[in-house]
Amino acid sequence: MKTYSGPVSDHFDGERFFDPDGAPPKSLSQILRWQFGGGRKRARWPDWAPSPHLDTPPPRVDGGAVRLSFVGHASWLIQAAGLNILVDPVWSTRVSPVAWAGPRRHNDPGIAFEALPRIDIVLVSHGHYDHLDMATLSKLAANFAPRVITPLGNDLTMKDADASIRAESFDWHDRVELGDGVAVTLVPTRHWSARSLKDRNRALWASFVLETPAGKLYIVCDSGYGDGKHFRCVAAVHGPLKLAILPIGAYEPRWFMRDQHMNPEDAVQALADCGAETALAHHHGTFQLTDEAIDAPPIELGKALDEAGVPRERFRVLKPGQVFEI
Repeated sequence: MKTYSGPVSDHFDGERFFDPDGAPPKSLSQILRWQFGGGRKRARWPDWAPSPHLDTPPPRVDGGAVRLSFVGHASWLIQAAGLNILVDPVWSTRVSPVAWAGPRRHNDPGIAFEALPRIDIVLVSHGHYDHLDMATLSKLAANFAPRVITPLGNDLTMKDADASIRAESFDWHDRVELGDGVAVTLVPTRHWSARSLKDRNRALWASFVLETPAGKLYIVCDSGYGDGKHFRCVAAVHGPLKLAILPIGAYEPRWFMRDQHMNPEDAVQALADCGAETALAHHHGTFQLTDEAIDAPPIELGKALDEAGVPRERFRVLKPGQVFEI
């Protein structure tokens, strides 16, 4: 297994990456305590929870508009300035090292793979299986040969599995020109990365700030809240933000998930910190990674918005196949 090698920095010790403002991943003993300790309350999801929506995107979106289609979990199709950009694309049935076990889909992708327009760019935030899906990346490479932009080290994972994947890796704060006035900057986020117990934090993780003709989009694929520093820093350096895509799911139990996944209340505070005009929710309702019920994240988001005095239309929850346009 190839792993990243590079100079020591404020977030790389020569062997592993770390977040100086974050927390290390939970230990194996803590994982076992969560999975097998007494008193665990894991909600039962329905075997199948289909979305009533299915999108057929246009070939391109030109001019000053941006079209966002929710594929499901953390996967999006973003169309802007004639470019088609996928974020953390997962069309697989399971998000796991093996095809026969692990978290499985509870609804179909909001866009059939065969209905995708020609994909130009893929953004992959980190190496967890629900974000870096090799089967989907290989299929995209075979069909469209897109550029794949990802944090340091994840390119090695991809190319080791499929040399045809055009992966390019970048560090935090690197800005990458994508063409036609569109660019993406990789920014720090409170998370971690691994594909197994042996490669924890051997590859970097990131969120994205995507510059489009309609304004900047802040795409947070996975993050804990912490003290909110990362969100405030993005506002200070990259603001004003037109839109934030924020995770609201995979948060129970809090003692285990707090450092790596936001709950809806955290997400509302993150919106306030980053200052985006509008937010879209994701990372919920497709794969059961944690213990909350399938419908808990949107319900709790509504309550958190009401308590914070934020209009619900400012932070929207889409179902797979639904579209939001700027």
